[in-house]
Amino acid sequence: GAFQKKGHSARILSPEEAEKLAKDQVLVSDFKQLKLEKEAQKNWDLFYKRNSTNFFKDRHWTTREFQELKACREFADQKLTILEAGCGVGNCLFPLLEEDPHIFAYACDFSPRAVEYVKKNALYSAERCQVFQCDLTKDDLLENIPADSVDVVTLIFVLSAIHPDKMRLVLKNIYKVLKPGKCVLFRDYGLHDHAMLRFKPGSKLGENFYVRQDGTRSYFFTEEFLSQLFKAEGYEQVVNEYVQRETVNRKEDLCVPRVFLQSKFRKP
Repeated sequence: GAFQKKGHSARILSPEEAEKLAKDQVLVSDFKQLKLEKEAQKNWDLFYKRNSTNFFKDRHWTTREFQELKACREFADQKLTILEAGCGVGNCLFPLLEEDPHIFAYACDFSPRAVEYVKKNALYSAERCQVFQCDLTKDDLLENIPADSVDVVTLIFVLSAIHPDKMRLVLKNIYKVLKPGKCVLFRDYGLHDHAMLRFKPGSKLGENFYVRQDGTRSYFFTEEFLSQLFKAEGYEQVVNEYVQRETVNRKEDLCVPRVFLQSKFRKP
């Protein structure tokens, strides 16, 4: 079973968790940090090589959580153009295309291997989807997408994998292709999520920023940090809140606290 609540207050740590985080202050060396930044694409490519298309479940919750995909239409069967920034192997993309025949999707990913998996998917059709490899921090989206042409951008569990210093470049890039008045739909890891508390000493790259054993990185967002990030690039905040879930494993009697940030920012 799972219990869920939304709101603006961050998850309160237990005394044991607070002590664990307070103790873990040693950062990974600058040399290793630079190496991880340089090899970020390679590490994600290897992740997809190991896990193929099996790692993430298809995200059928997207339309439930983001009513916008329906609400941003002016009439029922209006064609929508979306951009899935950081599409992985299509776990969010294909359920959406299946569920909604009136969507055309641009989709891009950092990993060339992930892009190949998308193209090989039986549901992939060039008439309904254009997928391309892209480093959102430096490759101009305008090379693949016309300016001001996209109705919705989804940014789901993507920004957390990018160095905090470069996150604003992603938002700047997306801004150029989004239509005025339209939104970025965001969901990602929140501060004090269970995954953050599981990192072993020696994994910390900076405040709320960690490296996994496979070299991929993960940032855990506060509501304030995300808000400042988007507003600095000219977006208006519509919704920005923590989603706290307690996933209960009854067999092992374990309660796992998950924390995400779910938000919506509009281009004026």
